[in-house]
Amino acid sequence: MLTARCPCLSGLTYDACCGRLHAGTATAQTAEQLMRSRFTAFAVGDPEYLLATWHAGTRPATLELDPDRRWYRLDVLATREGGPFDRTGVVEFEAFHRGPGGAGTQREVSRFVREDSRWFYVDGVAQ
Repeated sequence: MLTARCPCLSGLTYDACCGRLHAGTATAQTAEQLMRSRFTAFAVGDPEYLLATWHAGTRPATLELDPDRRWYRLDVLATREGGPFDRTGVVEFEAFHRGPGGAGTQREVSRFVREDSRWFYVDGVAQ
């Protein structure tokens, strides 16, 4: 997947974009960047990254991804705060998937918090 386009649709390759975050060689600088890397973790099947970037106060003990659901597109619809110097941020997105039951979308408003210079996903409300 080194030179393949990143699933978050940033226009960069996976290695130049979310792959760096998944490998632990970089951290998300904004809430949106974390949201994009989390979507990509769903797309590439990386539950460990999802758990590691989930805030300890809301993180589940385990996470099992549906191997039959293929996430293929992310549209970031809006952001509030979530910049490099903010403590909190909100990202509204719509994610598209395909599976045995057909195609579908998940639209969500997600909350993020920055602690010790790292962004974490707190929770989301489906729209």
